Amino acid sequence: MELINQHTKEIMEGCKERARAAGLSFTDESLEYIVTNRDLIELSPKVMIPTLYDYWVHDVEVLRGKGEYELYPHNPYETVINTRPPISFYNDNNPDWLNVMIFYHVLGHIDFFQNNLYFRHTWEYDFTGQALSDKRVIAKLRAEKGRWVDYIIEFARSIDNLVGYHTELSPLFASPKQHTSSRLDYYFDVFLQVEKKLSVGDFLKEINRYNDFVARLGEEAETSFFAQIEVKYPEFEAHFQKKTGVKHTERRDLLRFLVENSEFLAREENVWMKSILEVIRMTSIFFQPQIRTKIMNEGWASYWHEKLFLQDDRIKGHEVDFARVHAGVTSMPRVGMNPYALGMRLFWFLKEAADAGRTTYDFHRLTDAQERKNYDRGDGTGEDFIFQVRENLCDYLFLKNFIDQDFTNKYNLFVTGKRLDQQRMVWQYYVKSRDARQYRDMCLNTLYHPPNIEIDTEKGEEGALYLIHHFEGKQLVQEYIANTLVGIEYLWGKPVQLETSEAVFSQPSHSHSGPRDEGAEPEITWQRVVYTMKEKVLTRKTL
Repeated sequence: MELINQHTKEIMEGCKERARAAGLSFTDESLEYIVTNRDLIELSPKVMIPTLYDYWVHDVEVLRGKGEYELYPHNPYETVINTRPPISFYNDNNPDWLNVMIFYHVLGHIDFFQNNLYFRHTWEYDFTGQALSDKRVIAKLRAEKGRWVDYIIEFARSIDNLVGYHTELSPLFASPKQHTSSRLDYYFDVFLQVEKKLSVGDFLKEINRYNDFVARLGEEAETSFFAQIEVKYPEFEAHFQKKTGVKHTERRDLLRFLVENSEFLAREENVWMKSILEVIRMTSIFFQPQIRTKIMNEGWASYWHEKLFLQDDRIKGHEVDFARVHAGVTSMPRVGMNPYALGMRLFWFLKEAADAGRTTYDFHRLTDAQERKNYDRGDGTGEDFIFQVRENLCDYLFLKNFIDQDFTNKYNLFVTGKRLDQQRMVWQYYVKSRDARQYRDMCLNTLYHPPNIEIDTEKGEEGALYLIHHFEGKQLVQEYIANTLVGIEYLWGKPVQLETSEAVFSQPSHSHSGPRDEGAEPEITWQRVVYTMKEKVLTRKTL
């Protein structure tokens, strides 16, 4: 692995000038390295962070990657990581014209990293430096504690998808003046909604009443507001004082809860384990936005490499080569989904729609297909619109808000189904639906969505840690439950209970006189169960 030569660096700097002129925004400094395919295989398990801590699973992934490469040789074009400065890696056999295209793609990624608000918590520090410090801490502990370090890493990584990413992110967007007092938080979040069970309309009226106090009285608003509350709800103060004695815990962040509340980890001989849990937790939080913006990020980079590459005079004579590579990256498959292709097409669609004024309320009120097709009342603000989308949204909001029937019709998108041809004994794929809602739901179902696990400090037998899985239509993967609960039990030092929902299948009812429908799917009902892990023995009870 070595830095790119001066000739290639000059190409990159030229790409930066053109990208900035087009509106992209990123820092001046960047590091570009030339690597071989085998270098990329060795970096991939560490998420391309060379300084990430060592772990035996990384070695296994490297061996697996080398085996795959021997069978199916392939040449990754590039990869870029969100560090300070940004670091990107390029294959050692890329020609200059291909590097021009790849550099534009990388600059699109860097612009996204440094301007999308879901990455806000990564802007203030260099993760490679932090990762190097963490790696040294773990190496030192491994020299002292041996294989126990890897056990703790494995236990922590089994639940590192339950970190409080949004809890970490939200305070960064609130100025001190925006923070409300605990009394206000309790009044609006608990007292009115939980205890008084106000209707939505009455609750909104109460918020407006408080806002009127703020507009009229400024800093004195809260005092005057609660003076009236004491008359309206004389019991409020007693309720609030009772609640202030309850210790607040981060209910959505299991790793932090274990660090702060586990008596086992608090023992002097076990305190070193907390350092490892914090490393795993912060590493997971750093990578959360990349997981949650995969389609937007790749679509944004693909949009700009197409737009800027075709305007670049340095690619003359390689237009056909570009078309071949570009099609391979951004072609839309008939079955499944390509994040590069979907994201790029959606950004192009939004730009054209905003240019024509089709993102306005007036357009969305139209029901006539011909009027919608011919509608054009825009002022050419499409690029400003997609820059706002790039800044403020994640994949879920991107797909949920903008995949509509106009988009699916334009690109002839559909949901496929699969059925068995029993005569030829082959699977057949067919067009199942062209409805935009079903296509959107298919895309949304591919997104990262960790289970919603809440910690209930009031339940639990014999000091057990009681975890409640709020069911959202998908059950937990049962084969992982036992090993995950073993790790949590070790870190907690006491039994662990997990309440979740599981499917119960039953054959669909049918008439005895009529033929049985062999293709009918079984009926599913959901039941709540509790798993208990105690002394490494897993038991299951139906509620």
